[in-house]
Amino acid sequence: MTRNRLILIAAAGSVAVLLGAFVFQYVFGYAPCALCLWQRWPHALAPLIAVLAFLLGGRLMPMAGAGTMTVSTGLGVYHTGVERAWWPGPASCTSSGGGLGGLSGDELLNLDAASAVVLCDEVAWSLFGLSMASYNALGSAVLAALWVLAAVKSRQGFSAA
Repeated sequence: MTRNRLILIAAAGSVAVLLGAFVFQYVFGYAPCALCLWQRWPHALAPLIAVLAFLLGGRLMPMAGAGTMTVSTGLGVYHTGVERAWWPGPASCTSSGGGLGGLSGDELLNLDAASAVVLCDEVAWSLFGLSMASYNALGSAVLAALWVLAAVKSRQGFSAA
């Protein structure tokens, strides 16, 4: 497989992840927590990195793509660990971190405000025992490998087409 095809597949994979996240959010009503939103940023950068890789050639941009997907993998593993109580998550979005402690009684009883609170340590959806964060970690690791393969092809001087 050629360098550019690997880059295209990796970028398309990130676009698919983002589209999936938006479908879960806007079609099925699963509001994202803060960690979910953090995991979207590397996928949002991937298409831009792909365009730069096509324009600039070389292996720098494919390595940048691999780096962003490595970050996404790490965020997915971190979020999975927070969900499974392997380690504490950010205090602002976990039930044990006192994220609600700063709210007044009126704010806690406000039904509009209550619907906006999404906790990072609660699994909103899972399939085969894996949460969306776990699937993001696995998918991002595969996409990182595709970016690395594209960088290797760039280094070895394979045709870019």
